[in-house]
Formats: sequence, structure tokens, C-alpha cells
Amino acid sequence: MDLVALPAFADNYIWMLHDGREALVVDPGDAAPVRQALADRALALTGILVTHHHADHVGGLQDLLPLLDGPLWGPAHEALPVPVTARSGGQSLRWNGLDFEVLDVPGHTAGHVAYFLPGTPSEAPLLFCGDTLFSAGCGRLFEGTPAQMVDSLSRIAALPGSTRICCAHEYTLSNLKFALQVEPDNEALRRFAERCQSLRAQGLPTLPSTLTEELAINPFLRCTQPGVVASARSHDPSAHDEISVFAALRGWKNTYR
Repeated sequence: MDLVALPAFADNYIWMLHDGREALVVDPGDAAPVRQALADRALALTGILVTHHHADHVGGLQDLLPLLDGPLWGPAHEALPVPVTARSGGQSLRWNGLDFEVLDVPGHTAGHVAYFLPGTPSEAPLLFCGDTLFSAGCGRLFEGTPAQMVDSLSRIAALPGSTRICCAHEYTLSNLKFALQVEPDNEALRRFAERCQSLRAQGLPTLPSTLTEELAINPFLRCTQPGVVASARSHDPSAHDEISVFAALRGWKNTYR
């Protein structure tokens, strides 16, 4: 299987997984890059995954339906603009011989889901996580609570370290600026930032990252680490446990420039 990040809008990625004949796309907010990629590679669109209801993730669905020869899966507890085969946490789905596990990851939106593809001897696992987890960051809490997001992130953190994290936005460099404010002495974070800056200078995506990398550099996955806790408390002295530390970081990030 080939994994391709299709740029859309200013900073979205529509993920495509294909075997040279059939393609699965994730969160097609814009139909145009998907149509172009299918035509360029002579691929049939045989599956679509949707993680949540925001327009930049579902805006291209209606235009892609005439091309779709297969299922359109989406979150069971969100209103979407077209009919979907509903999935929620604990359920699974099969596309082209691949079995995906569905994770409930509320926080960014109330019914957000993620799709996990376990690894094989020749392929590392994949996670299509929408706007729940970003490289060096996480999604804003538009509909959920800090406790929900901490629980969702802990569910992701329990996956294999080799899991490729396929986020839906190229926010990495701006997230890294904030992460370095939180943990200025984190050497792994500094090395990761240098690598990502080099990738972007070449016009390349910083994604996917791996879960192992994110656990080492992402402050929102490190809310029990002493340096992260200290930084959160300097911003909000009331932060005292994992959830309140996360809430302090998220509030800080919301206004960080």
C-alpha cells in the first residue's frame, strides 16, 4: 500500500491509501485534489473515511459520491452532509482486505473518531486521527472537555510506538514553537524541530510522524512530565493533575502567537 498526503486548502492533508488500483481517502474536505490524484494514478475510489463533521473534512463528499464504488464510513454520533455507514469506538471496518479498528476520540468535536490499521511484518501501523492529535500539538476543544481530550489522547498513546500518525493539518512548525516554550530543555524536541524545519524548507510534509516521536516531544501527551507540569503551573497556578495541566496548556496554546 502507498500512503499519500494530498494538500488541500492552506494547510489540510487529505490522506490517500492505495494499492495501484484502488484508493481509500480520509477526510476529503475538497474534492478537487482527490479527483486529480485518482486521475493521475488511474485509481478507482473504493472507500472513504470521515473522522468528524467540520467542513474542511467533509466538504468534498458530495462531489466524490459519483466516483465512489464502495463504502463511505463516518462517525456514528455526528451529523454529516451525506449518508454514511456509521462507526463508533470498538467497531471495525474492512477495506481492500485491510481491517481498521475504530476509536472514539471526542474532544475536538463531540463524536470524533479515529481509524487504526494494525501493522504487519512489512508495514508499520497507521492512525488516521483527524484533528484530535497533531504533531507536537492537539486539536482545539470546540465541543468537548479537557477530561474527554485527555482520555482520547491516552487511548492513542496506548497504541504501538511505531504507529504512523496521520494528522489532518500541517501545523507542525507552529506547534513546535509552542512546545519549545513549554519544554525548552527537551533535546529530543529540539532535534525533531530541526528535522521538521528542513522538511518544510524542501516543500515536504512533516507527516506522518510516529507515536514514539510524539510521546517524546508533544506537550499534550506529556502532561505528567515534571517540566511540562512546571510550565503549565507558571501559566496557571491552579494546575495540579493531568487534566488541569492539559487544560492550562490548551488555554495557553489558544492565545499563543
